[in-house]
Amino acid sequence: MNNNKNQINEISLKKSAIIAGIGLLLMAILAPIANFIIIQGLVDLENVAKTISNIVSSEGLLRLGIILFIIVALLDIIVAWALYIFLIPINKQLSLLTAWLRIIYATILLVVLTYLLKVLILLDGNDYLTGFSTDQINIQVMLCINTFNNGWEFGLIIFGFHLLILGYLLLKAGYMRKILGILIIIASLGYLIDGFGKLFSADYNLTISMITFIGEIILIFWLLIKGRQIE
Repeated sequence: MNNNKNQINEISLKKSAIIAGIGLLLMAILAPIANFIIIQGLVDLENVAKTISNIVSSEGLLRLGIILFIIVALLDIIVAWALYIFLIPINKQLSLLTAWLRIIYATILLVVLTYLLKVLILLDGNDYLTGFSTDQINIQVMLCINTFNNGWEFGLIIFGFHLLILGYLLLKAGYMRKILGILIIIASLGYLIDGFGKLFSADYNLTISMITFIGEIILIFWLLIKGRQIE
């Protein structure tokens, strides 16, 4: 009986590792496309006229970016569930906490995406918008874009705490290499420093998380390659 139970647990850990790895891999592909290629490609915070022109002429591209972000948020929830199962043998309470932090981050992302949807509404030329001048509409568009950026950056602080606890759990796991846990903790510090830096100073312009994220990439391939070999 115990052997059967151990086998079921082993299979669950393997499956959860594969699910988490696939989810993280898809996010690693989709999130940069949505943010760096689409959103940042359309938006120039220093040039309102150019931003408005880009969005109006490439409305479909902005819609695609929003859809990709929604997929990323849903994948985050799936990954949170898979990692929770994967980390239960280490510490059930902390595993649950790190899952909830990732779900909260995903929820924040979904909420701030509504501001990008509002941008599309403001620029769709409906008759009920004739009461606003062009300048008023443009100001509201830029406010929505800035709110999206600031909201997502705040969410990344929550994500940083998620990675911090995740890194600690990986350090404690007998079936994980400690160096991976250390790299994830370093990645978490990058998000936390950047996030709190932007909260405390409007002039903060560092992107430490763009350097410290290497642990997240290694985790993906560890889960996909080594995760299925857990005993």
